[in-house]
Amino acid sequence: MHKLTKAEIMREVKDYIYITLGLISYSLGWAAFLLPYQITTGGTTGIGAIIYYATGFPIQWSYFIINAVLMTFAIRVLGPKFSIKTTYAIFTPDGKPLLLGTGQDFMACIIGAAMCGVGLGITFNYNGSTGGTDIIAAIVNKYKDVSLGRMIMICDVFIISSCYFIFHDWRRVIFGFVTLFIIGVVLDWIINSARQSVQFFIFSKKYDEIADRIIKDADRGVTVLDGTGWYSKTNVKVLVVLAKKRQSLEIFRLVKRIDPNAFISQSSVIGVYGEGFDKLKVK
Repeated sequence: MHKLTKAEIMREVKDYIYITLGLISYSLGWAAFLLPYQITTGGTTGIGAIIYYATGFPIQWSYFIINAVLMTFAIRVLGPKFSIKTTYAIFTPDGKPLLLGTGQDFMACIIGAAMCGVGLGITFNYNGSTGGTDIIAAIVNKYKDVSLGRMIMICDVFIISSCYFIFHDWRRVIFGFVTLFIIGVVLDWIINSARQSVQFFIFSKKYDEIADRIIKDADRGVTVLDGTGWYSKTNVKVLVVLAKKRQSLEIFRLVKRIDPNAFISQSSVIGVYGEGFDKLKVK
């Protein structure tokens, strides 16, 4: 049996702390701003709300029943680590009073959806899920190069549209779609901002020392290319480095310590796939 190292334990603790923060944001947005104004959301919570309005069946029971079924698939496809963190994240908060007062449905829609999107983004970034259609989205995202926000949006379109048959009010459906759009945009923004990558071209006479330090200190691979300085007509070595955006400052400081006169070019890249980055999910 694999014995967890101190670094692995701290990483797991960090995951649960951030998942908890994400859940706080999600639950406040859902319970304090969306439910009190009867704004239909997507996911299992939306299904549970629709069932409750139609039959009076308690939301928490339908929520847990649906998630129990989806969790059986999640354990097999996404692994026990994801499933344990998702189980930790599954709960249904109670509704709150109208914090913004009456007639503030649109403002509640914006605030609630933004908080839900932030909460989902943080939870996904740290290997968790709030359950429901998030599980379906995570399963599809594992095998297909489809963003989580888009996949959740596709699932939730059907859920929100069905609320018309309960309320017979297109206004509620429109609010639901506005909520869905904001959650999807904020979710993708949070996730993509955490996964942004950069590319460095480094020109230096001390290229070998810089390359060694980047591999050891930043834990990133380095490719050395042969080049020619056309102005000086001399041969030069060019270091190519792909790294996470958050490592940019570390690499700049590392290069400056070794060669303050080094020439560095940094650019953002749309996607990096392979070892140490995202997995390639196309056939």
